[in-house]
Amino acid sequence: MNTMIPVSKEQVISAFQYRHATKTFDTTKKISEDDFNYILETGRLSPSSIGLEPWKFVVVQNPELRSKLKKVSPGAQGQLDTASHFLVILARTDVRYDSKYVLDQLKNVQNMPEEVITFISGALKDVQEVRGLLEDERLLYEWSAKQTYIAMGNMMTAAALAGIDSCPIEGFDYAAVDHILEEEGLLEGGNLKASVMVAFGYRSEEPKRAKTRSNMDQMISWS
Repeated sequence: MNTMIPVSKEQVISAFQYRHATKTFDTTKKISEDDFNYILETGRLSPSSIGLEPWKFVVVQNPELRSKLKKVSPGAQGQLDTASHFLVILARTDVRYDSKYVLDQLKNVQNMPEEVITFISGALKDVQEVRGLLEDERLLYEWSAKQTYIAMGNMMTAAALAGIDSCPIEGFDYAAVDHILEEEGLLEGGNLKASVMVAFGYRSEEPKRAKTRSNMDQMISWS
């Protein structure tokens, strides 16, 4: 039996029209604990390959840590100083088909029986071999990192539906950010690496120009 979700198509489109890449936020307005937990929950519930959840969300509220990140994040200068909540999304590197993390996820999170775990891990091995992921640890990270954008997109949409602004950020020195987070004990000994950042809060001013996008016929082909 289908359950109707009480959000109209018009509300969703309106949220997309409303959202923009907020460069600076109103520092007098803070997202409530309840609202930010709602945003995080949409990230937690986001889809991932085989449900492996190859990510971790680090909420950076410590001013000293934000200051360290600002020095190596040219794309986040305004956001790190003003965002109500600042999130660094980490991607897992320990996602080989036979890794402790993957097997634990299948057994203890998804509660799969042993015969199903054997089948799923075997299928994952075939996929990872075909794509060359087992030959290069960097490719395993990139496989996970691509999936973190699904969670980030869902969190930004959820925020917009609640009237909360956001900005995705890739403009940072990945190695330097990893070094800072490793010093904070946040990377599980190399099993996690920085993937993308996203800031949340309330805009300090309205956008200076209207949202622009390509027309549907320029963007979409049917075949």
